[in-house]
Amino acid sequence: MSENYLIDYPSLTMFQVVERTALKYPDDAAIEFYGKKIRYKEFLKRIERCAKAFAAIGIGKGDAVTLCLPNIPQTLECFYALNRIGAVCNMVHPQSAQTEITYYLDLSESKAIVTVDLFFENVSKAIDRADHAVTAIVCRMQDELPAALAAVYLLKKGKDYLRYPHTENSMLYKAFLKGAVKVRSAPTVPYERDRTAAILYSGGTSGTPKGICLTDLNFNACAMQSCIAMDVNVTRGMRMLSCMPMFHGFGLGINIHIVLMYGACCMLMPTFNKHSYAKALIQKRPNFIAGVPTIFEALLHLPELEGKDLSYLLGMFCGGDSLSVELKKSIDQFLKEHHASIQVREGYGLTECVTASCLTPKDVYRENSIGLPYPDTYYQIVAPGTDDVLPFGEEGEIILRGPTLMTEYLKNPEETAKTLRRLADGNIWLYTGDLGSMDRDGYVYFKQRIKRMIITNGYNVYPGPIENVIDGVDGVAYSCVIGVKDPRRMQRVRAYVVLHDGVEPSEEMKQKIMDALRLHVAVYALPKEIVFRDELPKTLVGKVAYRKLEEEANAEEAQV
Repeated sequence: MSENYLIDYPSLTMFQVVERTALKYPDDAAIEFYGKKIRYKEFLKRIERCAKAFAAIGIGKGDAVTLCLPNIPQTLECFYALNRIGAVCNMVHPQSAQTEITYYLDLSESKAIVTVDLFFENVSKAIDRADHAVTAIVCRMQDELPAALAAVYLLKKGKDYLRYPHTENSMLYKAFLKGAVKVRSAPTVPYERDRTAAILYSGGTSGTPKGICLTDLNFNACAMQSCIAMDVNVTRGMRMLSCMPMFHGFGLGINIHIVLMYGACCMLMPTFNKHSYAKALIQKRPNFIAGVPTIFEALLHLPELEGKDLSYLLGMFCGGDSLSVELKKSIDQFLKEHHASIQVREGYGLTECVTASCLTPKDVYRENSIGLPYPDTYYQIVAPGTDDVLPFGEEGEIILRGPTLMTEYLKNPEETAKTLRRLADGNIWLYTGDLGSMDRDGYVYFKQRIKRMIITNGYNVYPGPIENVIDGVDGVAYSCVIGVKDPRRMQRVRAYVVLHDGVEPSEEMKQKIMDALRLHVAVYALPKEIVFRDELPKTLVGKVAYRKLEEEANAEEAQV
């Protein structure tokens, strides 16, 4: 790969950059979990103990271990401990279906899985169906909570799971850690540029989820690029409200690794609840928050935040899904009314390049733009299905290159070859499958997934612009537009709409939405149906699960 990078990326593992920080700021808080703080020097000791415990059960360089955990201290401890000994972290959402977990275990050939007692029954069934032996290590949430909260949690929820683990091939996390005494020191594994450090998974919206192989360089480069693109000095004493889950590139790369790399503090939230999130905002006063649009939309209507001062916010970063123009305006107005001198900034990226690779500038906004590429990251727009670069302003497939690109899809050379292509310039480019354009100043404009295009009466219809109009109608919380199979039109356009609390579905509201659409949307692209729902299905990271809506709608059509 041709390289002329502006940034000097260190030849260090993720553990080594965090170790460097810990030695520099030993007494600063690295992690805060429900008020309990773990300082960097303690975090380093915990990583070392955990690394020795993994070595004691036979985990070594190149071995995969699945982390099926929410954002709790044990997750971070295990992640950096495995990285410390050269093992591979296979990151899985703890609420994945049993068959999905089995698939992840088999694909990665994981020797062990770490989970929480809350999800152990499901994980145990997944292990039973795996094609090889897997050791289960089971954490308890109450072990990391302050004493008073631990007692409350144990009474309310924890007591229901005390019988777990209960199989021969499973052990409690505390017992696992005791095994560290069997190992004098954890093996030191040097940095290797192309070694797989972590496996994250694609959303699976277009088939079986693919294992995305990412390196230490990928994560370290993403953190360093993000820090420059954010144009905010992330440093010791600062705090990130880390709500996005670690199985997701956005959660792991932005909510965790960049924070620990630069000596700030991760305030962990294991699950998102809008009321507890608002409470954390008020009480913990984080400097940075990062999440998907649905998280920030929820904040706009919470009475707990009325009249509160949010001036301590230095950055609000939105990714994982498109941020509509109307929602951005509403969030920016919310921030202004709460004395925050920032705007919400939209990032764009894929797990195939860890997470964000493009970000709207600090003080500039061009409508519908996702901003400028990160330093050392280069974008081009090509005609779909080709390598032909298009002129500025023309729509095509977004491709990009830089030091954060994955090495491959695990055991899937065919899909890897489709996604990573070496072009005539000698560089490897990532073909995103996303439709967009770029202007002469380098600003990138994302339209939508190419595969999400609806074809009706021979016309190509893109849901994104239609959703933007609907979301701007007074009383609408959010929407999702899909194509439904139609014997005459091939597909017809259907809009699902969720209204704000207190707004009732009605023919008048439908008419209001259609009136707005007729002003901005071509006649052939207008929805033939508007369906009101109390809520829409979401993916595990909070995106609207449009594929699920499509499946439901087309199944209904087949029965008619």
